[in-house]
Amino acid sequence: MMEQRGYNTSVLQFFTISCLLLLSFSGSVTAYKNYTVGDSLGWYDTLEKPNVNYQKWADTKNFSLGDFLIFNTDNNHSIVQTYNFSTYKLCDSDDDLQNDTMEWSVADPSATAPHPVSVAIPLVKEGMNYFFSNDYDGEQCKNGQHFKINVTHGQGLPKNLEEPSDDAPAPNSPDFGSDDSAPDTIVPSNFNHPIEEESDKNEDSGSISLLYNFLDKKLNGFLILLGIVCIF
Repeated sequence: MMEQRGYNTSVLQFFTISCLLLLSFSGSVTAYKNYTVGDSLGWYDTLEKPNVNYQKWADTKNFSLGDFLIFNTDNNHSIVQTYNFSTYKLCDSDDDLQNDTMEWSVADPSATAPHPVSVAIPLVKEGMNYFFSNDYDGEQCKNGQHFKINVTHGQGLPKNLEEPSDDAPAPNSPDFGSDDSAPDTIVPSNFNHPIEEESDKNEDSGSISLLYNFLDKKLNGFLILLGIVCIF
């Protein structure tokens, strides 16, 4: 009887350790995230919204390949992404190469009645990424509408964001699409990642992946087996 009880105790310890290892491993799997730039303040210069501080906002985040930045602004503010620090520092993208800089949203200074604009920008290149508004000769950029982030590899790019061939036109190229405008990236403010992953608003509550579901099923099997062992 004592030998049987000792056997059951060893089995219980084994399954307990296995379950803890599985939970620890599955908890390390994170999903791609959406980050709303400036949170509720949106994407504006300090002349319009004095409380914005985009660099401070960015410094509290961890950005990886495949994540999205959501810019909520209006048609009087532009959105420029560049990998060129000189362009970023000058607040001017006029002379940049197409593979260095992308203008995702163009402002319309002549608009008498600004209307809301939301733009989703994928992070597709590791390293430093710079964002700013270059309108009004860089005035908006010089008045706080800029920030830089470091993009890490993370899980790598999902297949729907993998880099196209070298011959493919850049997003701000005249050959991209059927007209000379910037790509149609305007989306609703409640935009969800195309692969239906959790947004950054839910990052504190944890994220679910296919691997997590697989491990969760394995864990349930272990728990059932553990219950059978404990019965005997």
